[in-house]
Amino acid sequence: MAAEYPCSSSPSSSSSSSSSSSNLRITVERNPPESRLSELDIKCWPKWGCSPGKYQLKFDAEETCYLLKGRVKAYPKGSSEFVEFGAGDLVTIPKGLSCTWDVSIAVDKHYKFESS
Repeated sequence: MAAEYPCSSSPSSSSSSSSSSSNLRITVERNPPESRLSELDIKCWPKWGCSPGKYQLKFDAEETCYLLKGRVKAYPKGSSEFVEFGAGDLVTIPKGLSCTWDVSIAVDKHYKFESS
């Protein structure tokens, strides 16, 4: 039986699938206002953290995360370019993206995966 949580926001099933991984882009919203964080119910999302290092990650679902602490350079697979984000940033990582996270400052974040 699936548990219903009072914190969960209404599920959104508006997912656009992209076949080309070169179109997969990490988006970063720098220091979003408190009203936006409340609207997303971020404090109710699970938490995850990691220490500095390099991590190979593949995202099988779209992830939205809000960094409480940390600094990351994310290098999409097959690209020499990177996206940098850190504490106070709201980050959306598209489904299907493979990337390397180069974590320079330990990360503590709230996260949510979109259910397909």
